[in-house]
Amino acid sequence: MSSEQRIEFNKDNIDLYLKEVAKAYRKLVGKDFPAEIVLIGGASILVNYGFRGMTTDVDALIHASSSMKDAINQVGDKFDLPNGWLNSDFTKTHSYTPKLYQYAAYYRTYANVLTIRTIAAEYLIAMKLCSGRQYKNDLSDVLGILAEHEERGTPITMEQIQAAVLNLYGAWDYLPESSRQFIERTMTNPHLEALYNQIAAAEKETKESLIDFEQKYPGVTNEANVNDIIKSLQERKRIPLKEQLSQAQRENEENI
Repeated sequence: MSSEQRIEFNKDNIDLYLKEVAKAYRKLVGKDFPAEIVLIGGASILVNYGFRGMTTDVDALIHASSSMKDAINQVGDKFDLPNGWLNSDFTKTHSYTPKLYQYAAYYRTYANVLTIRTIAAEYLIAMKLCSGRQYKNDLSDVLGILAEHEERGTPITMEQIQAAVLNLYGAWDYLPESSRQFIERTMTNPHLEALYNQIAAAEKETKESLIDFEQKYPGVTNEANVNDIIKSLQERKRIPLKEQLSQAQRENEENI
């Protein structure tokens, strides 16, 4: 299967694949070696909320014997899923902390051997703010969670979000400044649904611009420079076409 192949995971097929993982794992180890998977990020949002339809992989914290990897691969082969469809790569990112285990809520148990947990709402928000990527769903996910809780009659307060950040990361300024400004503005905005649509559209446009840039300049983008590249692309879009052409001509002349 090509490493470029992508699949859209939604609530229904995530539940199906996790159930199959539990069955495969039990066949490998029996019922006396229980395992736990904590769904993170997009997968956690999918099983708890309705505003987001899909994700392209399943991020998780995995507590199990080494046979779990075999079970995951067996299910991947059975359903023609990409390698790493269920992975713990998230643990290498800035928003990971082992304290997440303390704030995982029970979701389901499969095959009497695999317990699935998800991250509580304000802690999901804290993690998304910590990432704060303009080319992913981080900020729109924050807005979607807030809007759904408003609709359910269980609004999330700024105090809850601040407490979650402190519990996970120890300090409010652990978040990027842009994320702190974003959530402070958001919590005083009465039109969360409209803001969600606006931010989701902006994230999509930014992602498309970044993909186009990567196709033109392969191997240039990395975690260290991606924000600077996005800022440059956004500034260039705000410059009228005539000025862009003049600027490009000047740059070309300087390079001769």
